[in-house]
Amino acid sequence: MNRLDGKKAFITAAGQGIGKATALAFHREGACVVATDISLELLDALRQKAPSLDCRQLDVRDKDAITAIAAQVEAVDILFNCVGYVHEGTILQCTEEDWTKSFDINVTSFYRTIKSFLPLMLSAGQGNIINVSSVASSTKGFPNRFAYGASKAAVIGLTKSIAIDFVKLGIRCNAICPGTIHSPSLTERIANHGNFEETFAAFVERQPMGRLGKPEEVAELAVYLASDESTFTTGGVHIIDGGCCI
Repeated sequence: MNRLDGKKAFITAAGQGIGKATALAFHREGACVVATDISLELLDALRQKAPSLDCRQLDVRDKDAITAIAAQVEAVDILFNCVGYVHEGTILQCTEEDWTKSFDINVTSFYRTIKSFLPLMLSAGQGNIINVSSVASSTKGFPNRFAYGASKAAVIGLTKSIAIDFVKLGIRCNAICPGTIHSPSLTERIANHGNFEETFAAFVERQPMGRLGKPEEVAELAVYLASDESTFTTGGVHIIDGGCCI
């Protein structure tokens, strides 16, 4: 028997990285997965790996689109909020637009998906929400991650608030805080620095294990939190960072 048999999951940012790995892991463990992303190209590639996935385009900054897709999908057992945007710089390099974009994508989209799916979870008497935060948050400060760290800290606060408000009503809510994960988005950001090898080595250097994390490793933690194996777990901040916060 698979760990997620009979469960329905809704995932944002499922086109690549942690979101993609989690969509495939949930699917492998028996869940019916609705995989969303803003990129149709990435969704097409995901569908080729798992043709039975329900892949749908979604811009998480569009409130009406979130409301509409939640009405179409209806009740889910698992909501996996994975979308994220990394702004680089201190407060002095962070414009009002950078700040707004960071919070709109990293926090407000979570607010909107939870508010859309939670009522049906409450009607069913059970539901499981998993939010991807980061160790760059209230957990640990990282240089040049001002807006990102502030927004991911807000995700932890959001997670704990949902957990305590609905713990007696069958709802669980947990946060995953990854360290540096070797994902396509990280590769793109490293490439933008100009010297790829030097920048990549710097990312590895700050990892006590001497390597970056894999999206699939985070996905396995997500499977555990999504499964009935973790039914006594809510409001948790689950760090998976290769020892970065030791």
